[in-house]
Amino acid sequence: MYSNDDINRKSNIIIYTTEDGLAKKDITFDGDTVWLSIDQMAVLFQRDRSIIGKHVRNVFKEGELPKESVWAKFAYTAANGKVYDVDYYNLGVITCFRIS
Repeated sequence: MYSNDDINRKSNIIIYTTEDGLAKKDITFDGDTVWLSIDQMAVLFQRDRSIIGKHVRNVFKEGELPKESVWAKFAYTAANGKVYDVDYYNLGVITCFRIS
């Protein structure tokens, strides 16, 4: 499991914001891949998080990718100081989506 400090030490975090300031994307890069949570993918693909979750489960259920090589838990500290473990998926999972 990675903590926020681990992520910041070994990756670059890039934040994109639209001109109108309504959409913001936090993207975590680690080595040669990018990591996004289901919530972040929902924003990226403009779909409900339940749809993204279903697609992620199907990627593993159908054997498209081995979960161990494309999934990680990162510790996330919320504004209230509480720490949560959040599932993140790398570029391999993100590029499996065929959402139209």
